[in-house]
Amino acid sequence: MANYQTRFYQLLDYIDEYLDEELSVERLSQVACLSKYHFHRQFSALLGLSVSAYISQLRIKRASYQLAFRHHLNVVDIAVANGYDSAEAFSRAFRRHIGLSPSSFRAVPNWYPWHDKHYPFKQLRIRKMQQQNPDYAVKITEFGGVKVALLEHRGAPELLGDSIRRFIEWRKLNQLLPDISRTFNLVYDDPDTAEPKYYRFDLCAAINTDVEENEYGIVNRQIPAGRCALVRHIGSDDALGEVVNYLYSVWLEQSGEELRDFPLFFERIRFFPDVPEHEMITDIYLPLK
Repeated sequence: MANYQTRFYQLLDYIDEYLDEELSVERLSQVACLSKYHFHRQFSALLGLSVSAYISQLRIKRASYQLAFRHHLNVVDIAVANGYDSAEAFSRAFRRHIGLSPSSFRAVPNWYPWHDKHYPFKQLRIRKMQQQNPDYAVKITEFGGVKVALLEHRGAPELLGDSIRRFIEWRKLNQLLPDISRTFNLVYDDPDTAEPKYYRFDLCAAINTDVEENEYGIVNRQIPAGRCALVRHIGSDDALGEVVNYLYSVWLEQSGEELRDFPLFFERIRFFPDVPEHEMITDIYLPLK
């Protein structure tokens, strides 16, 4: 059974990698080393939805991120990049999933229906990670400290995308894109348990000079130097919570370490949608005394 699940989970990474190509049952069943005559039923039985629904949802998710956060891509580019034959076919699929046309979503993203659609996929990725029994390679490191420009997000996790759009716009105006400025998040609360209106999450970009007062609400802050437990997470953000929970509930008790008075923080190394979700890289830092 374990090998059977492993083949399917490897197949999910393959689908992530080749979302812009035709993913026929014949092709996918060969990748998974399964009979094409039984593939549909096996996929649905293990994952809880059809392969076509799974692929469609992933394409809409990536397209949503590209529409909201990658304005240099036009709608036709996004349609092609996500395996649609035409902008019209993409628009029909997007409206069916989200309830808005791609252009309308780009102008004013409505993240609530998006999150409702995505929830089953988040649970699937968490289950995938749990069943693969990942080896959390925790190491103690000295974080060097960094001065950052910071935007506070306060409110429902579903609205974080609005804050990300504003932060990206500010970074572009100030020529502080991720290829020249490190990207961090300060993580105060668990999005699954925090009361939505009190949820806190900060978006940060490394800077060398002070930020001047601005209309975006960006302020100067410091991520201090000090000892940290560090885990490198490779894969979707959907599974980040599992790593964080492990650090707090298992590793911390076993290690005998004590926490420093500063929140957990992430450094974003490789970003979705610029890379497939299974190739995302996030360094997770837990500050220690």
